[in-house]
Amino acid sequence: MDSKDPADQVEVTATAAPPAPNGASSSSQEVLQLSPTVTLTLGKDALLVAGQPLSKPCRSCGIGGLAQDTATPPAIDYYNILWAEITQDRRHLSIDFAEQTRPHFLAVRNIKFAVPALSPQYSPNCTSEDIPPWIERLLDLSYGSAARRKRAWVLVNPHAGPGNADKVWEKEVRPIFDAARMPLTVVQTKYSGEAVSLAQDINIDHYDIAIPCSGDGLPHEVFNGLARRPDACRALSKIAVCHIPCGSGNAMSCNLYGTHRPTMAALAIVKGVPTPLDLVSITQGDRRTVSFLSQALGMIADLDITTEPLRWMGAARFTYGFLKLAFQKRTYPCDIAVKVEIPHKDDVKAHYRQQVAQIGSETEIMRIKAQEGTANEIESSSENQSSTASEHGVGLPPLKYGTVMDKLPDGWELIPHEKLGNFYCGNMAYMAPDMNFFSAALANDGLMDLVTVDGDISPFKSIGMQLSVDSGRFFDSPLVNYRKVSAYRIIPRPESRSGYISIDGESIPWEPFQAEIHQGLGLTLSKKGVFEAPGPINWDKVTTTERLRA
Repeated sequence: MDSKDPADQVEVTATAAPPAPNGASSSSQEVLQLSPTVTLTLGKDALLVAGQPLSKPCRSCGIGGLAQDTATPPAIDYYNILWAEITQDRRHLSIDFAEQTRPHFLAVRNIKFAVPALSPQYSPNCTSEDIPPWIERLLDLSYGSAARRKRAWVLVNPHAGPGNADKVWEKEVRPIFDAARMPLTVVQTKYSGEAVSLAQDINIDHYDIAIPCSGDGLPHEVFNGLARRPDACRALSKIAVCHIPCGSGNAMSCNLYGTHRPTMAALAIVKGVPTPLDLVSITQGDRRTVSFLSQALGMIADLDITTEPLRWMGAARFTYGFLKLAFQKRTYPCDIAVKVEIPHKDDVKAHYRQQVAQIGSETEIMRIKAQEGTANEIESSSENQSSTASEHGVGLPPLKYGTVMDKLPDGWELIPHEKLGNFYCGNMAYMAPDMNFFSAALANDGLMDLVTVDGDISPFKSIGMQLSVDSGRFFDSPLVNYRKVSAYRIIPRPESRSGYISIDGESIPWEPFQAEIHQGLGLTLSKKGVFEAPGPINWDKVTTTERLRA
């Protein structure tokens, strides 16, 4: 499979636009004339630069060796602007921004403009008192509803993926956070599972976000560490768990930021907006853990776990493992009980359409508030969400359906599956950069997306079905049973032999387990408050059934 970005088509670099009045306000608060030949204008979507700065912009922070002078762009997207300030000597206006210097890679650049002792004869449209309010307005437009200078707790797993996460962090990612003036506390993990105890013990009042630099295993550990705290609900709703992709799967970054490239993800975190995230309680025996990504039994779980030694291959390990398993046609007899909420694909698309429309309306309101400068209202709204999430109590919320050790809940039907090939339940859409298995997944709709596939289909049909994931047609495949559920229980049969059960890519014992979702229990940052996956094909089309119901 091609290890491509799911949203490489999204442009995040400065857009080249002429420094003209088009799209810019004529207000003196929008236009900063620093000299007769240098003007900075707050345009509709970008900062417009007319004239040359005091010095040419340079790639800073040690990226790619020595700094190199480059041309000043005529326009810099607000999304790419990291910071602006008057320098300590009060002589320069300094602006830091991220520029795409090669495909999928951002570098920090800085430009400085002289701030002379202004007089009406020298610059009749600007005084020194105009500059600080103009900078504040520039930062308002650049950050919108995103918080500035987020306090970050960074965990770096040097053994993630190909094994160079520590170098990626220092050389590529940290410069972006430093340029955005983010306070950083950096910890390098030494062994698997360490992040659970670290997250369990951190002072959550000292941080706004947690940033694992790893594959998807470290976010799993952070969520579970926060979940083990006596104040679990407050911790999970206060600390936004993010992700710098340094592993082989990198599903979390693909879903939240539309990329598996570290620098692109870093900028998305700088500009990310708080997004409540559904979490899933997994009970097995007397153990309770939480899942943020997926649960699998069958071929997908085998693929996830058995290819662990091939992590050096990156995402290609999944392609190799799938082709190897497809010809084995192994089945996994088990009994499955499910609490189905939306049973049919057309209804799943309708639900997706309704939720996206609602989120879009809320996002537009936040955007307008940000443009109007009502950031305090936005922050208060975020605090109210955190307060609401804490009403469950100090620890994890109680289980509505009990545990796997309890009697099967009323209304659940236990269905034997004699030839199960795949049981795959997702809380996010992408499971890897080119694996959009759960295209109708939503961040906080309180539902899991469940896929089941028979195991006795031919290898060629299995391969065709896998190719349909890449093309976006997996959801509509007649071989795929796709439902929205709120809970389920799986009981592997003795005759199914030993196998693998994967929770967020981590192996758990081959024993019965039960899952139950908690709407908006966790918190993360995303680009727009939704996943970056495109959704099922034709999800925005009204079906004949819906017309008849109208």
